[in-house]
Order: sequence, then structure tokens, then C-alpha cells
Amino acid sequence: LTAGSIVVPYGHVIGNEKWRGSEIAQRLQGKIRLLFEDGLGLVDFHLSNRTCILYISEADLVAGDEFKRRLVRFRNTSSLGGIVIVEKTQISDQYFLAVQKLVVLELGMVLLPVANQGEASQLITQLVSFVREQSKDLSSNPFLRKLGSQLAEPSLFQTVQQIPGVGKTKALLLLQQFGSIHRLCNASVEELELVVGQTLAQQIYNF
Repeated sequence: LTAGSIVVPYGHVIGNEKWRGSEIAQRLQGKIRLLFEDGLGLVDFHLSNRTCILYISEADLVAGDEFKRRLVRFRNTSSLGGIVIVEKTQISDQYFLAVQKLVVLELGMVLLPVANQGEASQLITQLVSFVREQSKDLSSNPFLRKLGSQLAEPSLFQTVQQIPGVGKTKALLLLQQFGSIHRLCNASVEELELVVGQTLAQQIYNF
């Protein structure tokens, strides 16, 4: 499996060289096959050719906005599915809501909070198993397909209804037009007006 110039052998994880010797790496050893590569750039771990992890530590959150620039840069330059793992501790808790808003609503990425690197290693192990299952052909299993469509759409539908002034009908119209939270967040007032009218379009844009 290739991810740009990175080759991810089946059942392996490619880790950024900076994680060699870390608690995450030590805990992953023996559970999954972990290889280290220099030059992964913004990515901390590659799980497959399509999925990678960006890790935001407590120190990153406290240090300032550099991690935000890194996430935006990744979103703008990469076609990979990025999963953001964030250390949510007593110290970093005050920053978490702002990070959640940036990652989920503005960048349209997956955010998973962990308490420490030990918890992160367990999560990565589970994600590797999940990605491995997803890479198999799921089309032959009607139960998985049905479950997937039931889980994804209602949660997205409910999220859009959290926007002030948007009920079920408007939420449905917005999702039919834009398809994802990421595209909805980046829509202009003019694009929104075509779907919900001028007043509500401005409200959604401001929100």
C-alpha cells in the first residue's frame, strides 16, 4: 500500500522517527508491527495508504497555535483521511473545545481524545484492526452496509440541526446540497442563500 512515497505493508504501522523510544512506541511493540520512517512531514503515524494519525500532545496545546497551523496545512495539502488524537488532561482541558471546533466543524476531520500516551497506544491498536477490516471487501456483507448507513447519516443530520434556526427540513436541504460538514462550513453566504434564503444563510455563515 502506498501513501505518496510512504509504503505501508499490510498489518504494519509507519511511525514518524520522532516517536522512536516514546511511551506510545514502547506500548505498541508486540501488539502491532511498527516501522519508523524519517520525512513523514506533518503525519505522526500512517495506518494504511488512506488513513493517518496526527497526534496533538498536552505540550502542543499549551505551547500555542503551531498545532493549528499544522492541521490546516495537512487538510489543505493532503488527500489522506486524517484522524486527530488529542491529549485531554486537566492542564489541556481548557483548550479542548476550541480544538474540537477547529478539527470537527472547520476541517471536517475525526477527533479522538485520550488521557495519555498509554491510552493513545490502545486506540491506535484498535484503529489498525478497524482499518484492516475496512480494507477487505465489505460489499458482500449486507449487515455491515446497512449498519454503516444507519450510523453515519443520523449523526450528521443531528449535528447540522445544532445550528440555530436550522430544523429537520433545512438540515436535510443543506446536507443534500453540500454533502458534508466540511463543505457546509466553507460555503459562502451566496451559496447558502440558494438553499435557505438570505436571513438564515447569514445566520449559518456567522455561526
